Amino acid sequence: MNKTLTIIITFFTLSVLAQNNLTKLAQPIVAEGKLLYKSEMASWYGTDLFLEKHKDRQNIGGYFSYSEKEFSKCIFFSKSDHPKVIGTISFDETYNVKAAKIDLSEREFTQYEKEIYQIRKLALGEIISDTALFKQYKNSNLNLIPLIEGKEKKVFVLTGTTQTGVVLFGNDYLLMFDKNNKLTQKKQLHKNLIPINYGGKDKDGKPTVSEEVMHSHLAETGDFITATDICTSMLYGKFAKWKTHNVVSSKYLNIWNCETNELSVVSLNAIKKIQKELDKK
Repeated sequence: MNKTLTIIITFFTLSVLAQNNLTKLAQPIVAEGKLLYKSEMASWYGTDLFLEKHKDRQNIGGYFSYSEKEFSKCIFFSKSDHPKVIGTISFDETYNVKAAKIDLSEREFTQYEKEIYQIRKLALGEIISDTALFKQYKNSNLNLIPLIEGKEKKVFVLTGTTQTGVVLFGNDYLLMFDKNNKLTQKKQLHKNLIPINYGGKDKDGKPTVSEEVMHSHLAETGDFITATDICTSMLYGKFAKWKTHNVVSSKYLNIWNCETNELSVVSLNAIKKIQKELDKK
């Protein structure tokens, strides 16, 4: 066998093994990103359904969403010192609004819902008080996504657009709490806001589609794609008709497949070595 070809095959084999290891290492991020997506989907559609049915807007104190087995629930609570649930919208995995279950009866929080409400309330207080860390931009909102998984209590904060044809990555945050709901950490995940346009038209008026989109990570954001990146890609990828969303760091190329909702992680060093051998050939 040609020596150069042997070297290329060897590098390729090693890179595939390394890729599999890196991809496996990133699976907890994927799982968390999909939980964020399920929560946001319930909030998107749940808000529309609830506001259609509930006419007393002055009594709405807020909402949050969470997953329960195969269902996603969006909970609305009253505006009072001791709020109660005033609406529960439940979705199956299809998020078909026609199949959603709408319950407008007033009730107390479950213990789990009470925990979610508390960390959401604490996170909102941090956003209001710490304006040096938490930034708000024009034509956008900060969306809070509380997650309680096992002993971990987190609140992610995403920047959501209020404009059509624009997807916003970045300006996102993570707050972590201990079992007593004491704040243990708060940090900004991406330091900047990254707008990506879609749904444009060419000079002939025909729709333009960018099947691949990309953004890069600074060192403080980390080498892997973030759970918030995955969530946003899943929320908007189908509307923007993306095939992949690539995230490049100093070490890795993270390839998120928007059609299969799967992640592949490749070492940039492996890519460079293979390219170097191909150039020699």
